[in-house]
Amino acid sequence: MLFPKKVKFRKWQTARRNPKKIRIAVRGTKVQNGSFGLRAMSSARVTSNQIEAARKVLTREVGKFGKYWIRIFPDRPITRKAAEVGMGKGKGDPQGFCFEVLPGRIMFEVGNVTEKVAREALRKAGTKMPVKVKIVSAEDIH
Repeated sequence: MLFPKKVKFRKWQTARRNPKKIRIAVRGTKVQNGSFGLRAMSSARVTSNQIEAARKVLTREVGKFGKYWIRIFPDRPITRKAAEVGMGKGKGDPQGFCFEVLPGRIMFEVGNVTEKVAREALRKAGTKMPVKVKIVSAEDIH
């Protein structure tokens, strides 16, 4: 699982935003390394467990000679209070890390494989994500 080696703050504030304002990604919107990418079409917080599940699928699908790139890294801590604990008395303990994905962000890339293999691998990886996704090629974006 992915997690940062060291963090400046153990707990972050929630940073809820107005849902009526549509925010789109500015960084990481183009396919850089591979020939196909998995683009997020909605926003959500992707946990390190979900990224790991998608990574396992990509490793299995692209095979020995195919390459894949993970373009997101979970650096935002998630806190959770224990089961059956009452309200109040402070914030819960850190449980893991997540990444806040905005629409338009390329999350994974695949290269060195045929188009059919790449699309199938990204489709399966997309099912592990909590966002709506779209498979894009490097030619579509540039």
